[in-house]
Amino acid sequence: MNDTLAELRAGRLAGARRIDLSCGLTEFPREVFDLADSLEVLNLSGNALDTLPGDLHRLHKLRVLFCSDNRFTTLPEAIGQCHGLDIVGFKANQIRSVPAASLPPSLRWLILTDNQIEALPDSLGACTRMQKLMLAGNRLRTLPPSMAGFKQLELLRISANRFETLPAWLTTLPRLAWLACAGNPFDTQAEDAAIAAQSVPHVDWRELTLGRQLGEGASGVIHQATLGASQQVAVKLFKGAVTSDGWPHSEMAACIGAGEHPTLIAAQSRIDGHPQGTEGLVMGLVDPSFVTLAGPPSLASCTRDVYADDARWTADVALRIARDIASAMQHLHARGLLHGDLYAHNILWHAQRGGRLGDFGAAWMTGALDAAQASAFQALEMRAFGCLLEELLERCTDAAPASVGALKDRCLQPTPAARPSFAEALSLLQRASSSP
Repeated sequence: MNDTLAELRAGRLAGARRIDLSCGLTEFPREVFDLADSLEVLNLSGNALDTLPGDLHRLHKLRVLFCSDNRFTTLPEAIGQCHGLDIVGFKANQIRSVPAASLPPSLRWLILTDNQIEALPDSLGACTRMQKLMLAGNRLRTLPPSMAGFKQLELLRISANRFETLPAWLTTLPRLAWLACAGNPFDTQAEDAAIAAQSVPHVDWRELTLGRQLGEGASGVIHQATLGASQQVAVKLFKGAVTSDGWPHSEMAACIGAGEHPTLIAAQSRIDGHPQGTEGLVMGLVDPSFVTLAGPPSLASCTRDVYADDARWTADVALRIARDIASAMQHLHARGLLHGDLYAHNILWHAQRGGRLGDFGAAWMTGALDAAQASAFQALEMRAFGCLLEELLERCTDAAPASVGALKDRCLQPTPAARPSFAEALSLLQRASSSP
């Protein structure tokens, strides 16, 4: 028996604000209601639940509910009666139905990744606080038209679904900055073409010697490795399952399609001949003196990265990082790629050597769009860049040129079509860097 469950049943968790229960539960433990006056976060992920009690609303302080990796086939209507819920996560269930009554208007962050959902109710539009909506890995062909009123939506994941086209209103949302759409029918032809184009050389698995693990994400594992006799590289081996961003295959296509750029961490070679048939890429090994700019968003920050308390730099360093990232993004846009996840947590930085942009898990291709459509979606990423500029400037130890603050404001303005391009942003940042 899970120790937490034993503690709960023994009455020793009085006053708890968060509990995590992952112990093969097939029924909701009624003892949870003893915590109704304190419980704010309830994590029931990794069990065998398929229902929630109809009186769930008795947990009147509940703000966060996670029920991922269970056996739900319908999003429970009991959730809709919990009027204080802020975050709900039902990733990797078997959900086919999302009743209108299951969606409390208070929602700010909804995770329904990796289910079997074919349609969402128009009542979703009543969740006007929605900032973050995770829908990758379902069977959606359309989104509810009511979502056009989502004035607070900042991050949307609809990769690995069945979209033949994208709703035109997506490019009008005033705060949308992080959009992932890869692995849909409109995009897969471009992905296949990128992989088939042999735009990076192939490397035989036997030429690689894996070293220590450098990191692991939802889509794969990264190792330090030796190529041939002595060349030090990084190797990413992809997992097969759908992630919050989409299919690993789509990420690999984006890495290959990105090509080479000095401030981009992209693919050098594609790996052939892995004994388990695992797909993989060889990438440049970034000097370990580069460090991650920030941590990913928290439950509290929702869509914004979390910086270390002591994160500080000069205006010159901030400008160098911003310039390098703008240059990488201009390169991607010119090659018909949207990054989809332009965040500080995907940037490595060095005080003297600037920034390097990586992680193509949410990237997607604009090859199926006309020039006007592609430009409209590129404008969404300018808001993400504006958020990054804002974060960099907030932590400067001295004053940056006024023109950079003005650029930040232009990137963040609510009319996407009026935002600058990355080419214009890069030109301005270069001038600011050279000014006395």
